[in-house]
Amino acid sequence: MSSGEVPRGVCSGTKLSVLMSCLVCVMCVSIWLVLNHKTHDDESLRKEFKEKKAKLRNTGVLIGQMIQKRRLKIQDFKHSLELSKEEAERELKGCVELFTALKETVESRQAELMDTMKEKQRETEEQAEGFIKELQQDISELTKRGSEVEQLSRSEDHPHLLRSFSSLNAIPHTKFFTDVHIFLPLYDVTVRTGLKKLSKEMKKMFALSILKRYQQYEVDVTLDPQTAHPKLILSDDGKQVTHGDVEKNLPDHPERFDSCPCVFAKQSFSAGRFYFKVTVSGKTKWDLGVAGASISRKGIVSLRPQKGCWMISLRNNNDYSARAGPAVSLSLRSRPQKVGVFVDYDEGLISFYDVDTADLIYSFTGFSFTEKLFPFFSPSPNHGGKNSAPLIISHID
Repeated sequence: MSSGEVPRGVCSGTKLSVLMSCLVCVMCVSIWLVLNHKTHDDESLRKEFKEKKAKLRNTGVLIGQMIQKRRLKIQDFKHSLELSKEEAERELKGCVELFTALKETVESRQAELMDTMKEKQRETEEQAEGFIKELQQDISELTKRGSEVEQLSRSEDHPHLLRSFSSLNAIPHTKFFTDVHIFLPLYDVTVRTGLKKLSKEMKKMFALSILKRYQQYEVDVTLDPQTAHPKLILSDDGKQVTHGDVEKNLPDHPERFDSCPCVFAKQSFSAGRFYFKVTVSGKTKWDLGVAGASISRKGIVSLRPQKGCWMISLRNNNDYSARAGPAVSLSLRSRPQKVGVFVDYDEGLISFYDVDTADLIYSFTGFSFTEKLFPFFSPSPNHGGKNSAPLIISHID
């Protein structure tokens, strides 16, 4: 039978009906496929739209947090600048008091020092103002981007949102001075240079003025019994420590020294400046200084900077040394009865002074501290009573 012929027993009307039915089926399937594909595309677009709106909202939150951090940093800079101005005023006042007591021969040096101090203050102000200006620019840019992101995140214009998403979702490149700080300058080096050619009396006046400035940072230090070696005896007020012959039965806390007769202060410092003074008279042996929180409390304590300790020591009644690793022998004009310890954490400076003469005993310089520093004391063994005198932390006047 040819392709155009009607099968036997089937009329031509029936053939037409079959063909029409097939054609309708094909059209239905085609329409279904088109409609189903369109529905699938719409669902994908809606899903993508919701996801990008959520990402934009998150971006807006992140930008808001960045703005807040920068505002807080500006406050920090402004506060540091205020402290810097106060410090400069104190330094200038001290210098005026010092130089008014000197003769006409030092007036030229006084003017030079004043100019240097003012220049340092001017540089500090310019630095702070520069940081603040850049942070304000950051805030302006971020505020503008935040507004655009907020507006776009509320938009129902799908094509516009999709076109703008990549450019607005990216965080603008800005500078944020997270680790930048304004350090308050010390002027003792400049002053020391200006007075180095003056007489002993003038040097004495200067040394006293320096120590007086450091003493402005004096803190109330008390001993921590939780860290004390079991043979150490602490006074009730936490200001004195001696070495006893009997080892007390004390809990072996991780913080407690178990071999060396040492004790930490309760107070710790992780920024800024602090000063404390200790009476050492009547002793033949002692160690004094500051140490990092992570130093080993068990076994022999290595008193050197490489192990987190910055100390000076007395041995054999008159052998003074700085435990600089190796030890540095110190030649002192007189036997200190009271030692002052000054620490500038940010500048990496630890200095020891003879409080009575204002002489500098020794300075550790150029260090970068990364942990809390604790005042550290060791009265050393009493050697049958020969070294039984206590180390006494001074009360704040």
